[in-house]
Amino acid sequence: MYARTLGDDGAELRPLEPWHAEEFLAHLDRGRDFISRYVAFGTNAHDVAGARAVLQAYADKRAVDNGSLHGIWLDGTLVGGLLFRIFDADSGNCEIGCWLEPAAAGRGLVTRGARVLLDWAFGERGMHRAEWVTSTANEPSRRVAERLGMRVDGVLRESYPYRGVRHDMEVWSVLAPEWRGPEQGG
Repeated sequence: MYARTLGDDGAELRPLEPWHAEEFLAHLDRGRDFISRYVAFGTNAHDVAGARAVLQAYADKRAVDNGSLHGIWLDGTLVGGLLFRIFDADSGNCEIGCWLEPAAAGRGLVTRGARVLLDWAFGERGMHRAEWVTSTANEPSRRVAERLGMRVDGVLRESYPYRGVRHDMEVWSVLAPEWRGPEQGG
């Protein structure tokens, strides 16, 4: 998966690599409170070495084909991203997720980027099932799953302990035969 334009607003999706550590840290610092409301993604990256460690962990996952990290740039500035937290080509199952800093929210960047990645996963990699897991309290994330044409498989009650609260987590999914990617107007 290489760089892809996400529309005519200057948005671009491209791999997020360890050499982006300084830019990634600056991005996390701009949006840390917003990003970490529901997930711990990047919360341990408080310096360049920590940011590089997060990025290296996903570079290692990419190298063995079981995950990947993709940044969303808007007018040349990293503002968020998408990841395949799980990518199991043997079983045909993956889990996609996202994060975004507040200045980029409400522009459809995550939905557009997720469509590109899911189109690639289903069309080029032959995946059968893609999941989206989110806190039931995370309404913007739930709306992205809906816009992607996913269905709620169920709620894992109080399954995610985070910041002293046990969150209910919704599992959403879409199957390859149901998928309508960007080329099909999905």
